[in-house]
Formats: sequence, structure tokens, C-alpha cells
Amino acid sequence: MQEIDIAQSSSLSYFCRQTNLVITLIKQPPMIEFKQQAAEKAVDYIQNNMIVGLGHGSTAIFALRKIARLLGDGTLQNVRGIPCSRQTEAEARELGIPLTTLDESPAVDITIDGADEIDSKMNMIKGGGGALLREKIVAQASKTCIYVADESKYSVFLGEKWAVPVEVLPFGARATCAFLESLGAQVTIRQKADGSNFLTDQNNLIADCNFGVMHTPEAIATAMKSRAGIVEHGLFIGIASEIIIAGKDGIRTLQH
Repeated sequence: MQEIDIAQSSSLSYFCRQTNLVITLIKQPPMIEFKQQAAEKAVDYIQNNMIVGLGHGSTAIFALRKIARLLGDGTLQNVRGIPCSRQTEAEARELGIPLTTLDESPAVDITIDGADEIDSKMNMIKGGGGALLREKIVAQASKTCIYVADESKYSVFLGEKWAVPVEVLPFGARATCAFLESLGAQVTIRQKADGSNFLTDQNNLIADCNFGVMHTPEAIATAMKSRAGIVEHGLFIGIASEIIIAGKDGIRTLQH
């Protein structure tokens, strides 16, 4: 007896006609479904002729796929994307999404991206995928920033669940990490599975900084920006225009 995952099959009807096969339905974990629901809802904000910031990560990819479908069937027209990472650029090209750059199109109409942790004031921690610098550059060039997440990413205060990723130059990294520790963080240089250092698209390091629960993330963000050697941090303060959160009770939005 042969089992087939129909999620990997391009022709379900063919397999259903085969009486000697057992079809195994593979259901996505709930959090993945929630990510997809939130991301696809955000795509509804995109209109024809827009320049769209394309986020990085496991939630943003669902937005890319829907954008590609809508472009393919003609629902959306003349939409161009600005990817927030090399990985997103490769995924967008594979999906057939037309791309541009901030040099060619410095005013972005809307950016759709994921978030690692969201607080009650709509501040966020981002950078779990290591693309925080480009994500923030694109966000700050955008008229509207919509962030999407499943309900597990919501916290009353930042730092309840996630450390803050900080992109640092390799030069002087030890001294930079000591500075971050002086601010109260437990600092770990991010590594890949093989034990080598993770490098960003800019060939910098990521220092994951556990500050614990942050009641005043603005103060921590200001302190980090004052230090040479810190390229950018993953605290996104006051950047989100709207946040879409999907969960077991449906979809809800946070707005200023």
C-alpha cells in the first residue's frame, strides 16, 4: 500500500481515481494557517500601480504567493515589489513578481512584513530571519506599513518572548557586545547549524540581545543607536501603520 501526501501532488483527481492508493490528508499546523490568513488579508490593501515592500520570512512568503496569484490572473496590474532581503528577492523572481529598487522607486506605497513579537502599543521586535536592516530601510521609505502575525506573537510588553536582534559590524564586535551587555542584555552571537557565525546580507553579525521584559523599549533603542559598531537594531518603534493578527477567534487588527 502506498501513501501520498496530496499537498505535494499536482493532480489530486488522478490519485483519487487510483483504487490501490491511500490518500493521506496533511493539515497545516494552526499557527501556519494563522500566518497565512493574516498575510493574505494584508494583500487586500494593495492596489494597481503600487510599489510594494516585500517582507522577509515565513509569514511574509504567504503574501508573496498571493500577490503572484493576483498578478497572474489580472486582478492586480502594474505592481512592482522591493524585496527586503536576497532570499525574498529570489522567491519573488521565482513567483514572477516584477521587481524594482529603492534607487529606482524611492517612495514605497505599502510594505507588508511579518513580526517576531508585538506589544500593546504596536511596537515590534523584528530580525528573527536576520533581515532587520533592509526591512527597516524599506519600512521607513513606505507610506503605509502593515505587519502580519499569528496570535502567538502578541505580548503586553516586548521581550516577554523574544530577544532583540542587533546587527553589528564584525570589526570590534566583542567591544560592541560588551556595550550591549552594559545596557542589561544577555548577548549571544547568532550562529548557523554548522557552528559558523550567521552573516546578514551585508556580511555583518547578529547579536541576539535578551533584555528581558522591556517597559521602555524606546530608551533601549535610543541607547543602541548611539553606539558606533551597531548597524541597526530590531526594535521597530512607531513604524507600524496597522498590524493584522490571526488566531483561533479570527482576524483582528491593531491601528493607531
